Amino acid sequence: MSFKVVTMGEIMLRLSTPGFSRFVQSQNFDANYGGGEANVAVALSNYGFESYFVSKLPKHEIGQAAVNSLRRFGVKDDYIVRGGDRVGIYFLETGASQRASKVIYDRSGSAVTTLKNNELNWEDVFKNAKWFHWTGITPALGKEAQESLIAACKAAKKNGVTISADLNYRAKLWSTKEAQSIMIPLMEYVDVCIANEEDAEKSLGFKAGVTNVESAELDEKGYFELAKQLKTKFNFKSVAITLRESYSASRNGWSALLHDEKECVQPYRSKRYDVQIVDRVGGGDSFASGLIYGLLTKSNTKEALEFAVAASCLKQTIPGDFNLVSIDEVEKLSKGGGSGRVER
Repeated sequence: MSFKVVTMGEIMLRLSTPGFSRFVQSQNFDANYGGGEANVAVALSNYGFESYFVSKLPKHEIGQAAVNSLRRFGVKDDYIVRGGDRVGIYFLETGASQRASKVIYDRSGSAVTTLKNNELNWEDVFKNAKWFHWTGITPALGKEAQESLIAACKAAKKNGVTISADLNYRAKLWSTKEAQSIMIPLMEYVDVCIANEEDAEKSLGFKAGVTNVESAELDEKGYFELAKQLKTKFNFKSVAITLRESYSASRNGWSALLHDEKECVQPYRSKRYDVQIVDRVGGGDSFASGLIYGLLTKSNTKEALEFAVAASCLKQTIPGDFNLVSIDEVEKLSKGGGSGRVER
């Protein structure tokens, strides 16, 4: 079963230190491409959907390399506008044990920040589409990005497209005050809201009880109440909240809860995984893509949530932004096949 799905955002050049080396000791960087909505587009294409990515990239070779990184996994680039001068960059130092990972952005003035809403035919973008996904990173990129996103949401709604938003607050891109002034009005277009405890508080002003992620202490009831409050306040069809228990940079507990208008009338918490982290960047995006796939194909929303959590668990064992797993691999894990034994 295949659906046309659309995501919109920025794809960046990722320059990461080899292995677990620090910025100050590295003589070279590993080059990959990634970014919130691009990661979702790749995963959905891997799951067999007709996946489109909306963005803007320069015409030069680095911009083309970014496009090629999406084409490699079947993502369609029909709605990538070509123009602007630069591709955004982020530098990654992968942490280990008690040393946290670090990200440094170099994305100011990137091509996507100049994307004007009249550069795309939004009716064409969402013609026959089933789903539209965006994250809070996109409106944080500036006024042009905000206006384009609003135009996209309006066109998607007009065409009966389901819209999901991963709140994805980034303190290095905007302040809490700025985020809430933009994000709260955007919620009127959203059907499925995806968040973690920081996103909900910083982007929408809702706090998840007495929780300390860094000490791996989660107040489950507080999260349940948060999901209910968000759904009631913004009339979402579904609210999904990822739950990360951070024991160290190398080991996390990983689960999620879902509150919707169908099976999960009361918030439902998924199976919990104890993950030995290889690369947690893109973990939330792999959850979002898994949830979208699940909500479009599974017989009930609990199965959709379990698929999303298992998909995200697997992503965090893979280097790079993209979640390069198959449906069969995710299904096997979600049904209990997580021993890690060699498959022969």
